[in-house]
Amino acid sequence: MASLADVRDVRGVLVDIKRGVLVDIDGVLTVSWRALPGAVEALRVLRDSGFGVVLVTNTTSRTRASVAAALAEAGFTVDADDILTAPAATAAHLAGARCALLNSGDIEEDLAGITLVSGGDGDDEDTPDVVLVGGAGPEFSYAAVNRAFSHLRRGARLVALHRNLTWRTDAGLQLDAGAYIAGLEAAAGTEAEVTGKPSAAFFRAALDRLGVAAAEAVMVGDDVESDVLGAQRLGITGVLVRTGKFQPDTLDRASGTPDHVVDSFADVPALLGPAW
Repeated sequence: MASLADVRDVRGVLVDIKRGVLVDIDGVLTVSWRALPGAVEALRVLRDSGFGVVLVTNTTSRTRASVAAALAEAGFTVDADDILTAPAATAAHLAGARCALLNSGDIEEDLAGITLVSGGDGDDEDTPDVVLVGGAGPEFSYAAVNRAFSHLRRGARLVALHRNLTWRTDAGLQLDAGAYIAGLEAAAGTEAEVTGKPSAAFFRAALDRLGVAAAEAVMVGDDVESDVLGAQRLGITGVLVRTGKFQPDTLDRASGTPDHVVDSFADVPALLGPAW
């Protein structure tokens, strides 16, 4: 397969030059925080080839610092500044709001600027403006989801860090928050505002971090809708990898067609060529 950097117009001039790469983490670089084959080397090659790289993730069980530490343990040379999480982007978007958080994992460090309230005792000072839903886990009990429903009935906004239906672990595909969000929307007669992938605001924040335009960037992900097509709608070139949560039938049913499909992140440096 020819690299994107090899695309030329009729005069032989390079016309499809990329300078920045947005990379999903879970299912692309790692599964259950263990590096996928070739991923560590591929990330190093991209940087050595001149690409700016930002790791973009809807992971809601860890802070940026925790994600960076887990990736370093898996062999990647990264730090917290290389990572844009859905919670960090959401905190900037909801600055000053009072939020009831329904999430599996401690992400409070990345939610600076918003006030977290329990919303459980009926006190006006404990009443949330926003029900903020993150990643699903044991915390999503009937009582917790029903409490979120009650807040929505009283006028709170529904904001979702993402609406992924599944995520992949060593044990296989697991149910994620998207199913609960759909239920809350239907029951409360509302619509969730999504602040992580595939929201345009999230991708723009990643482009700003890299200092590149959408046409100069590539998004690499394993979720055809949230990662790849979401980026393509903003003008970013989309690359789908056949790892993580990728399934052929999901690609067949997708709402669009990825610009490129490769076997794994290890194939991305050859696809992109050098940055110019």
